[in-house]
Amino acid sequence: MAEKEATTYIVDVGASMGEMHNGRNVSDLDFAMTYVWDKITSTVALDRKTAMLGVIGLRTDETVNELESEESFENISVLQEISNVLLPDLKQLQDKIVLSGTYSGDAISAIVIAIQMITKQCKKLKYNRKIVLVTDGRGALDADPSSIAEITKKIMQDNMTLVILGVDFDDPEFGFKEEDKDPQKAQNEETFKALVDSCGGIMGTMQQAVEELGMPRLKATRPVPSYKGLLTLGDPAAYDSAACIDVERYPRTAIRRPMTASQFIHRSDPGDDDIKSSMTFLGDGDTEMPDANANANAGDLSNVKNSRTYQVPDETAPGGKKDVDREDLAKGYEYGRTAVHISETDENVTKLETQAALELIGFIPWANYDRYMSMSVSCIVIAQRTNTKAIMALSSLIHALFELESYAVARLVPKTDKAPLVLLLAPSIEVDYECLLDVQIPFTEDVRSYRFPPLDRVVTVSGKVITEHRNLPNEALAKAMSDYVDKMDLSALGRDDDGNPSEYMPMTETFSPVLHRLDQAVRWKAVHPTEPVPPPYEILTRYSQPPEDLLSQSKRRLEKLVAAADVKKVPPKVQGRRRNRNEVKPLSGLNVEALLGGSKKTVRISSQNAVPDFRRAVNNAGSVEEIQSAARQLGSIVEARIKDSFGDIAYARAIEEITVLREEMSEFEEPEIYNDFARGLKRKLLSEELGGNRKDFWWEFRKSRLGLIDRKASENSMATEEDAKEFWSLK
Repeated sequence: MAEKEATTYIVDVGASMGEMHNGRNVSDLDFAMTYVWDKITSTVALDRKTAMLGVIGLRTDETVNELESEESFENISVLQEISNVLLPDLKQLQDKIVLSGTYSGDAISAIVIAIQMITKQCKKLKYNRKIVLVTDGRGALDADPSSIAEITKKIMQDNMTLVILGVDFDDPEFGFKEEDKDPQKAQNEETFKALVDSCGGIMGTMQQAVEELGMPRLKATRPVPSYKGLLTLGDPAAYDSAACIDVERYPRTAIRRPMTASQFIHRSDPGDDDIKSSMTFLGDGDTEMPDANANANAGDLSNVKNSRTYQVPDETAPGGKKDVDREDLAKGYEYGRTAVHISETDENVTKLETQAALELIGFIPWANYDRYMSMSVSCIVIAQRTNTKAIMALSSLIHALFELESYAVARLVPKTDKAPLVLLLAPSIEVDYECLLDVQIPFTEDVRSYRFPPLDRVVTVSGKVITEHRNLPNEALAKAMSDYVDKMDLSALGRDDDGNPSEYMPMTETFSPVLHRLDQAVRWKAVHPTEPVPPPYEILTRYSQPPEDLLSQSKRRLEKLVAAADVKKVPPKVQGRRRNRNEVKPLSGLNVEALLGGSKKTVRISSQNAVPDFRRAVNNAGSVEEIQSAARQLGSIVEARIKDSFGDIAYARAIEEITVLREEMSEFEEPEIYNDFARGLKRKLLSEELGGNRKDFWWEFRKSRLGLIDRKASENSMATEEDAKEFWSLK
């Protein structure tokens, strides 16, 4: 379970925050809110009930707090009590956090109110307590030493963290110092510095905080054990000498997925809470659709729910189909083009009954293992934490594997009746802990062996080995490539803090643009729904292009490589180059085919080899009629394939054949042949002439963008862009 968090943000909205300093084109308040909004939206994105926050306005026009009767707490307003913040709360906060017209308000008193809010919410429970003060330091402070001492005592007593971020505060470590600083601001900075030093807090300049927003946030997760039990060597039930060690297995690395989007619909009637999306499933096919379980927090959105209806053919029912319950359906396995039914009773016999276990089944030397055999992310195996005997036993196994330079192979069943896995266990010895690292390795059936021709020689049919061939690189090309690779070496391109060569792309600084760019865009749109998304952070695009220095120093090597490889630009594809092509005639002027008695015959297209046969037919066609004949044959094969398809098993092949037909007709500048076929196919699909309801194929057809060839794509087409758009409507 994630730790509980309670954070209070104190935002200075005084009149001085409306000024612009140090060449910025935004006010100090907008500049500071860049940091605050980023932190708040990050907390909202966690969607955790244990992550709560509150917001206090400092130097506001009004006074709204529990201590408002006291003079020192004037012009301080609680804008958001500590609670879970959702998107509607963000909208309300945006309306509340506005520039005020006053310069009055004590930041020290605001910290007192923040402490009171956290104490009231958290009580004596275990929370990560944090107070963040954002200010320009230009307001008056009540720097009474006794009051500050009491605040420090309370912060340390409740284990709170105080963070003070100032706009244009001096920070020697960051390298920023404001020139011609206002004396009152300088004095306030000293007071804040003394406060954070006394309570172990953090103080910094807002410039550094905003710059560090581009650093992606790494999500810390609490590991959950995937196995708790015995690690055995031998059969403990049969042999007393078998070794048994109590161990626990945890994930060491995991793949982080980007956040997913849910489907919502704009609410047309405020009384409608849910919108249902129904889909019909026929008896010969079943399609699962994701259910949108997310809550629509915005007032103009509503959830989309899916309802499933299963139907089977029935001539006596209205429409020729009747509804059936899911409980009445039986499982069937595809065997060729037939569905084989296996009852629940028989299916239980096919399941492998297993017991949770981690059993060592062998050992292999390090040199005998190929890295490509690893099939999964890594996990860690440690001894039971409170079991001293198990810790010593596992340590002995780890050191034995390390000294013998060997890996252990184990069989893992994480839970009872789960499928067994084969793991490779590697010893890992660190200063403060020892463990076994494991990855999944394949069974025999998981290994696929492919044979490829050698890259350094050509072997003829007769077995002769040729080392010089037009498809093989010569010595000049090999040397040019080697020199270019050496010039593009990244291994020592980076520099450390002392200027010494270091790794150019350290793993700790290489982040996934897909994950963090999407996260940045969502957080920005949550606060600025009408503004365009800003460009990605520099750290996300830093390694998207080769370094300029490397490109410049390797330019000559690249030119030599291009010359050695005789690289030439491929001419652009010419549309319709084969329709009016001039056939090459022999120099003798004789018709060789006529002399040999050959004659062109209409090629018969078979369904087993449809695409090659069709291409051969159109390439050998001497007239438009022969092209039309070949297209009709392929169209008939496609329709038969759809009609006879068991579920969607033949859809991919049909889509491939339609794609080839469209490409060839576009290249031969005969778009109407394809357009006639496409219109006919649509009509037959909608009228259920191709084996019943085949609308699922229509969606595959549409997803592949195999619509009409319009005039924009081919000048010979009779279909306009409007016709092409109208074609997609189910009418």
